[in-house]
Amino acid sequence: MATNPSIITRNVAELAIKAGGNTYEAVAIISKRARQIALKSKEELNNKLSDFASSVDNLEEIFENREQIEISKFYERLPKPTSLAIDEFLEDKFTFTLPSQDESAE
Repeated sequence: MATNPSIITRNVAELAIKAGGNTYEAVAIISKRARQIALKSKEELNNKLSDFASSVDNLEEIFENREQIEISKFYERLPKPTSLAIDEFLEDKFTFTLPSQDESAE
């Protein structure tokens, strides 16, 4: 992951240019992609943690499972889905279709 995990200032005009000059379209596109990334990440985490699921609620067992804790910490340290989506948007790593002007007028 080459994305910077911290918050950085973005040039809104640059985002708008890639979305046909419309800032709101850019935000909508980025938010849809961020949701896709978040869902994929959540599914991966749940699949990995499902191996550790137990039917017994034993406190000793919960505190001793270091591998599960390490997996969770790894996912917590990943860049946020919005940051990934913005970087992908700026680097043209996914395609999107803007609605035509005729469709939006109807």
